[in-house]
This record gives sequence, C-alpha cells and structure tokens, in this order.
Amino acid sequence: MGAASPSPARAAARAAEPVRVMQVIGNAIVGGMETWVERLIQRLPAARFRVVALCPYESLYTDRLRALGAEVLVTPMPDDPPWASVQMATMLARHHRIELIHAHLPNAHLLAGLAGRLAGVPVMSTIHGRHLSTLDLEMHRLVGSHLSVVCQESYHHALAAGADPSLLSCDPNGVDTSVFVPRARPAAGQGLRAELGLADDVPLMGFVGRLSPEKGPETFIRAAMLTLARHPTAHAAVFGEGPLEGGVRALVAQFGLAGRVHLMGVRGEIEQVLPQLDVVVSTSHSEAMPLALMEAMACGVPVVATRVGGVPEIVQQGRTGWLCERGHFEEIAVRTAELLRDEPARRAMGERARAWAVQRLDLARHTGRVADLITRLARPPVPAAAMRHASGHPPAANQAAA
Repeated sequence: MGAASPSPARAAARAAEPVRVMQVIGNAIVGGMETWVERLIQRLPAARFRVVALCPYESLYTDRLRALGAEVLVTPMPDDPPWASVQMATMLARHHRIELIHAHLPNAHLLAGLAGRLAGVPVMSTIHGRHLSTLDLEMHRLVGSHLSVVCQESYHHALAAGADPSLLSCDPNGVDTSVFVPRARPAAGQGLRAELGLADDVPLMGFVGRLSPEKGPETFIRAAMLTLARHPTAHAAVFGEGPLEGGVRALVAQFGLAGRVHLMGVRGEIEQVLPQLDVVVSTSHSEAMPLALMEAMACGVPVVATRVGGVPEIVQQGRTGWLCERGHFEEIAVRTAELLRDEPARRAMGERARAWAVQRLDLARHTGRVADLITRLARPPVPAAAMRHASGHPPAANQAAA
C-alpha cells in the first residue's frame, strides 16, 4: 500500500526537490545483483535523487556504496526479520522523509514491505532472479509493492503467478559500454597469460561468476575437460568464489586438469581481464539477465551460454554466441572448441557481440528507464483537473456547466 497522494500544491513544490530513495539490499557480497545496485546508485543524477542504503552487514561492498556518496546503514535481514530491523527501517524512512523504498532480494522485499506499510511509503522490488519467489509474491499482494523484473520470462512467470499487471514492469539490466570495451592484447610478457605462465598465443576460455549451484561451475569444468582434450595447448580460467569452490577444485584434480584450469578467485577490474579471453562460457542452471555475459559481449568476446531465463534475450544464436541446453556439457564443449579453433569466426562473432551490446544493452538506457520508474512511483502524477482546481481554475466539467 503506497502513501496518500500529496496535494497539488505540495506536488508542485516537491517537483524541484530530489527524490528520496531508500535502497534495501538483501546481501552485501560483490555479486551480480549488488553490482547492478551499485551502478544504479552511481548513475542516479545527484540533482534528481538522494539515496540511503540499508544492507545486512558491513563489507567491501558497503564501502563501495559510501564511496559513491550514499549514506549506508546495516541491520540483519533474515527471512523472518527481528522487530529491531523493522523498527530501524521504518524510522530511517521517516527520518529521511523517504518517498520510495526499493528492495533487492526476497528478504529485503519483506523488510521493505513491512517498513513501507508502517511509514506510509510506496515500495518497489527489483526481481533479479529468473522467477518470482513465494515471499516476493506474498509481499506484493500484502502491501501492493511494484515488481520490476529484468527479463521477459520473469515477467510472464510473474503474471502466471498472479501478480497485478498494473504493478509489474520489465526493466532489463544493462552494461556500461564505455567501461567494458574491446582492448588490444597486452604486450608480450604482460597481462593474464603472462600471469599464468602461458605463451601469448595460448587459447584461453573463461568462466566468470559465483561458484554456487545455480551457476553450474561443475558443468563448466566438465565442458573444459572435453574442450581441452580437443585443444592440447588451450587453457581455462575460472573467476569467482563461492560455496562450490571445494567441489570445483576436486573435479579439477579428478580430471587431471591441474595446471590447465586456473582458479583465479574474485578479481577487480574485470573489464581489463575479459578482453583477454577468447571465449566466455556461462553454464548456469538458472539465470535472469546475467551481467557477466553482457560485459563479455561489450568487450567484444563471443559467448557460449546455457539457454535459461533471459539469456536468449541477450545472445543472438550463431551471431554473437551460441546457446546450449542446460547441463549439456558435451554441447558446450563442442561449441567452445569450434570458436577456439576458428579465429576469424571468433573475431567476427565478437565484433557483432560488441555492436549488439552498444545497440541494445547499454547501461545508460536501462538505468534511465529505472530512474523514471522510481520517480513515477515516488511521485504519482496529479490529475490535470486537480491541478487546475489548485491553481484557482474550476474543473473542466464546472466550466462547461457555467
């Protein structure tokens, strides 16, 4: 349930003030969702928006948000939030005169919904996953929160689950195509291959993502095993960390891939690393709109990805990359091997991927759309008749009667 609409006079006065938004972020790792929120905060014009962020704990991520100028506070956000967390979120909303609470992840949506109801503030939740969770749907129905999903599959799933179409929008992610750009291969003896002790011309495939079940890192290792068997000089690099790291290391050892599959952990400046890869492989079992794929394409790198969630909305089959069935590591290996073997085809595919990212996936276009949505939800338009009445002019119906 949103707040009552302001009077026309108050609405006119508020129009000159920045929109006050509280971002409630359900995790504080450096992952895809968190990166999306960080980039949104970074690109919301300071003249139009004031941002307060609420996170579940302190981390490097909260430091990054503060570096952007956001006020950041922390409070626990379990799926059954304690009263102290609800109270804190409510008081923050009142103290900062928040006009919209924007949630990310189901646990944050629950906290935002309760605080929004108590403070009389409208709530919006961005659904970063492939499907609407039960908790998201319950909060949407209970408090009338607006649901913003990031791909068409998620949009239609939300409709099928019973979401209110008037409180639902599809607002895809984007990539900063001015930061993620094609780059020349580093000079001999420099860059990623030199770091790995490899020759400058060694074929290199890569995985970029959290080592967690939904990302399917074990499928990548199996696909890498078959790909590297076809290419005795090729190597693979895995960028990320997570709960399956131990299992990934065990598979690397089991398949005899030590020294050819390199576990790199989390890397900063990934925009410098991606252009040095020949192919980026995504083996996710579940996705919505994965940033890593968009970033690779913006860097002019072709991709091989599983056909899940919003991935087919990103990858043009056979033009900017290849789509494979989920879990089919043999098919993934075949497509990856083809690209590693054929440099002209790989280069052409990478050029088309870059052009597609600039044309369709640029971040400025998508964050602008979300900024407009935030403004509309925080400050619903005042009916023209009410505005005329507030300015001293009678409504049109009264004019006709007179």
